[in-house]
Amino acid sequence: MSSRKFWLPVLAVLVATAFGQNKQADPPAHAKQPSPAVTDEFIRKQFGDGCSVIAGPAQFVADLDGDGNDDLVVAAKCKNPMADKDEYNFVVTDPYDTFLGYGDVRITSTFASSEPERRGISLLIIHGDEKDGWLAEKPKAKFLMINMPFKTLVVKRLVMKKKTVLGVYMEEAGEGENTSSVLFWDGKKYRYTQLGSTME
Repeated sequence: MSSRKFWLPVLAVLVATAFGQNKQADPPAHAKQPSPAVTDEFIRKQFGDGCSVIAGPAQFVADLDGDGNDDLVVAAKCKNPMADKDEYNFVVTDPYDTFLGYGDVRITSTFASSEPERRGISLLIIHGDEKDGWLAEKPKAKFLMINMPFKTLVVKRLVMKKKTVLGVYMEEAGEGENTSSVLFWDGKKYRYTQLGSTME
């Protein structure tokens, strides 16, 4: 009788563990657009007076880092992010040139686009906190990504190593015209990868 009392709880734990391992996590919710749209005033408060929202690419709210809190994705034009990063507590990163083998933003921030209208074009991402999401006075983290060759942006699901996350899909401009790529959070940083040519 006493051995039954011992083995029943052990068996229950084993069964619960087996079911837990077979159950896959729910995929992340689809992205939505912020309402109202993010303004220059908000962006300058978070990234400094050198940044302003650019018209055209859509803005998105979605859980990019998988912590259950809404994050923000906005295209902007930023004049001198390296000078503002410490004052406004954001990380300047260059996933595109890192993918190409140039990982030092102190160097890649000096790369100027051959197209004057593309100079300073950046992708801003704010990781939201538990209480106020991306609208928090001091968000969980802020990223300013330079040299991103996007023409259009859309946030959609992406399967990485059997796990579904959200990625920022881009149709590229400039050298990568007619190609598409995706930017995603790998748990530590944002990574860029090319997807191939569009079908147009």
